Amino acid sequence: MTLLVLLMALAGLRGLGALGVRRLAAWPVAAAYALALMLVMTASAHFVPAGVTVMPNHEDLVRMVPPAVPFPSAAVYLTGVLEFLGALGLVVPATRRAAGYCLAVLFVVMLPANIHAATAEVPFAGEPASPLWQRIPEQVLYIGVALWATRGARALPLSGAPRSGPVAEPTS
Repeated sequence: MTLLVLLMALAGLRGLGALGVRRLAAWPVAAAYALALMLVMTASAHFVPAGVTVMPNHEDLVRMVPPAVPFPSAAVYLTGVLEFLGALGLVVPATRRAAGYCLAVLFVVMLPANIHAATAEVPFAGEPASPLWQRIPEQVLYIGVALWATRGARALPLSGAPRSGPVAEPTS
């Protein structure tokens, strides 16, 4: 489902770029916005109460956390917050590069939960977990999109030196 959301959002946003929405005229920028939309959807699940069954909920995600991780509920809340922050960072041109790199790291850190869910056959929203042959390439794709979204984005200054002018969206 998340892959479908990402691909549909990318196609729709890039289509808007082709129709003249200058902000979305570049593929990496459209990818940043598409990934942000996907992340808002996935991050939301981290906070959904257990009684909700129409979508993944907090308890589903807690069951995915490998047993070696302490405080699994807190880890789920934390990753949800980090996904929301990553989504926000992707849509702000000045923070896009940092957000993309941080999200790539987050996706790597979260991979063991997906591996655990697949190998332990942890159900997810009433459905079986994605098999490893599907989930690992999907996670690699998310890492790639997060890094691709940084193309053309300016790096944040490392010092307190003022920047010259506003950060603009790339046009190519």
